[in-house]
Parts: sequence; C-alpha cells; structure tokens
Amino acid sequence: MKLQHVLGLCICLLLASSLSADTTFTNAIDKMWSNVDNWSDGFPDNNDKIRIVDGADCILDIGGQVGKHIAMEGGTAHLTLLDGAEVAIRDWTIVGYAGGDEKNPHLLEILGGVLNANARVFVGFQGYGKLVVDFNGVLNLNAQELGVGESENGNGRVEVRGGEINLLSGSALPLRFFAGQNSVASMDFSGGVLTQAYSDDRLAYINDRIADGTITAYGTITASYGTGTVLVETVEDTLIVKGQHPFNPVPEDNGNTIPGTVTLEWTVDAGTLVDVWFGTEADLSDFTKIVSKQAVTSTTVTTVAKQRYFWAVDTYEPDATQPEIGIVFDFTADNQPPVAKTGDDLLTWLGDDGTRAKDLDATVTDDDAYTVQWMVVSEPDDPNNPDAVIADPSAEDTSITVSAVGEYVLQLEASDGEKTGSDTITINVYNDGCQAAKSLPDYVPFPGDLNGDCIVDDLDLAILEEDWLKDNSLTEP
Repeated sequence: MKLQHVLGLCICLLLASSLSADTTFTNAIDKMWSNVDNWSDGFPDNNDKIRIVDGADCILDIGGQVGKHIAMEGGTAHLTLLDGAEVAIRDWTIVGYAGGDEKNPHLLEILGGVLNANARVFVGFQGYGKLVVDFNGVLNLNAQELGVGESENGNGRVEVRGGEINLLSGSALPLRFFAGQNSVASMDFSGGVLTQAYSDDRLAYINDRIADGTITAYGTITASYGTGTVLVETVEDTLIVKGQHPFNPVPEDNGNTIPGTVTLEWTVDAGTLVDVWFGTEADLSDFTKIVSKQAVTSTTVTTVAKQRYFWAVDTYEPDATQPEIGIVFDFTADNQPPVAKTGDDLLTWLGDDGTRAKDLDATVTDDDAYTVQWMVVSEPDDPNNPDAVIADPSAEDTSITVSAVGEYVLQLEASDGEKTGSDTITINVYNDGCQAAKSLPDYVPFPGDLNGDCIVDDLDLAILEEDWLKDNSLTEP
C-alpha cells in the first residue's frame, strides 16, 4: 500500500512539474485557435505544453496542429473541435487537471475533426472534467489508456453522443474508471461508438462496468420509458460499444440515410399518443411539429443531401394533457457508400497442371452507378510460382487463377465516385482434395482408410492383409 502511495505521488509530481506550459490560450482577441494573437507564446509546436485555463473558451477550427501536452485546469476551461480540425498530442491530455466543479467542469468537446492522442488521456484527473464526442468528432487514442476519474478526488464524465472514440492502444485495458481514491467516473452513450481490439479481459471489463452502472446509455432520460441499453458487439476482432434508445429510432441516432423521402420510426406501447418534432437545428425553438397527439409509430419527411436533421418524439401518459419531452435524435441525409459482398470464403486445391481457376461471384448494392476493382491483398510467398491472376479486376463477377499452396486474401472495392465500400474473401489452396477435406472442422475419416488418403481401396486392404490374424494382446506369464 505504501508503495502504491509513493508511486501515485511520483506520478502526480511528474505531471505537476511538467505542467508549466510553453504557450497558453488567452482569449485575448476571440475564441479561435487559428488566431495567433490568442496565444501567449505563439502557436503550439510538437514540444509545447498547451494550457487552456482560467475560464478560457477555445475553438479549434484548423488542421495540422500539434502539441506535447494539453492541460485544462484552474477555474473552468472549454476546448471545442469543429469539422476540419485536427490536432496531434505527443504526450498526455488532461481534461480537469485541477479545479472546476460538478456543474461547471472543464469541457473538451469533439464535435468534428480529429484529436489524435499519442499517449494517455485523463478526464477528471484531480479536478472536474468532461469529454463530449458528437456529430463527426473522432478521438483516436493511439497509446496508453483513457482514464476517467483518474486520480484522487478526480471527477470524470465521458458522453459519446455521436462520432467515435477509437482505443487503438495495446494496453491490456485501454479504458479504466475510478483509478484514484474518492474519484467519480461515468460514461454514457447516446449515439456514436467506442471501439477497441477484442480480448476476453476487455470484454469482461466493459460488461462489469455496465453491470455496476458506470457505463450507461441515454442516461439523462427522465421519461417513463427509462434509460436505454448499452450494446456490446464483436465484429471480427473489434469490440464495439454503443447505446440503444428505448424508442429504437429509425434512422439510427447519429446515423446516416439516403436523401429524399425518409421514414422516421419509433417503438412505444400500443395506443401511446405522441408529438413528433423535426428540424435542421438542434435548438428546439427551430423545430416544426409534424405529428400532433396521434397514436402512430412512423411518419415520413423530405430530406436533401448533405444536411443533418434533428427530431424528437414526445409521449403522453394516459389522460395526460402535457407530454413527456423526449430526447433529440439526429441523422444525416447523404450519399451512402456502395455495399460490397464477396460471398463466403473458398476452399480449393491445385489441379494436375499445378494451377486452379476459381470463380469470384460478388454482389454490389448502390442507388447510383458504381465501378468495382478486385485486388490481391496477400498471397503465399512462393518464388517458384507466379502471382495470382485475376481475369478481369474491374468486373463484379470474374475469376482468379492460383498456382501455389496457401492462403490468398482478395478485396473487392466498389466506388460511386464519392464514397467507397469494400469486402474481402479468403481462398485456402491445398495440394489435393484430400488435404482440403482434412482442413474442414467436421472432417471424419472412414474407418477403413488405413493410409489416410481419403479413399478406402486396395491399398488399405493390402495393409489389412499384411497384418491379418496378428495378435499383440497381452497374455498371462
């Protein structure tokens, strides 16, 4: 225990000693990061410690920005990333190093653009800190951990309302809560996702934090339908965490759909009366009521491309004259990428001439005209055999000729000129059909196949005759 206290003290002293920043955002002229006159010592560079302190309100509106540290401390501080913003931080980022209070925490909002954190990120280190990711915002944590309520008396809150938090670190547990004494930590999903590479320990940690109420979905809801459900999914080797609202909105909250006529759908108890509001701004004062006190579960709206829309469903309790106000959902009407499907993985073997041709039957779905391109992502490293050859790489349905034993990975990429979708297929090639059959998980050899060549024939009979009537059982002395 003493050792833990000593280590904790050392870490705090190291952080404190490094907190003497090289440049501080002052709000001297306006809120814009891009205005050099707002910085005490010029724009940050890769060796600078960036301080946002004493009530500063900073808006990062440009790309290509770098820094060594970000520290938000003292009083309260506010940093917002907008579309087109990009900043790479070489070492730690702390939202709430010290100061703030429960109602006015230090606030980092990633509403667009990308924050590339190349080391640990702390939300609520020894003060009050809040991280909000929304709309198209992306936080990439490339190393170490995202710590919420990190140190003694730290109070941290993370709200994933949209966008992405990608934990790309190789740490055993890149997300952690309540690391310090008397710390408070929580995370809520109301749109957007958190991703990390899958491991059993990471999955168990997420599920434990859901079970104890640390991780919630739509946790600010006060309506009778209650809070949402935290969904944990595994897609290939990626662990994905997101929230599902009790209304099961369609389009998905913070999702995307094609422009034109869009059907809004929601799930409520049969016969529940609802008001539905719709608009292009999150501000409720700009909403238009498109359904008024009706017992319906869907309605249609007209949308245009490249526009984000907001909508809400208010519900009425039986005999109530005033509705319970629902949360605001959002979606973007935009061109969707083509959906490419390459089909199931393939199994084959070389022919008598040492080659094999296999058909590639793909399907692509898109509302617009599209082009496709097949490519070989990886193939066996065999200098004695030529590379795989795709007959027509620009055709949806084509064929490939292989001439080496091993694994081939192919990718089909479909583009409509603006967006791209892709899928991969794996082809495992063996020397012969018997080896291919033995590779199947449900392969069971015939009892009479004594030489293991997948055929019961005279060769097996010869082996049987050679040992006919031989007896190797034990006898009494």
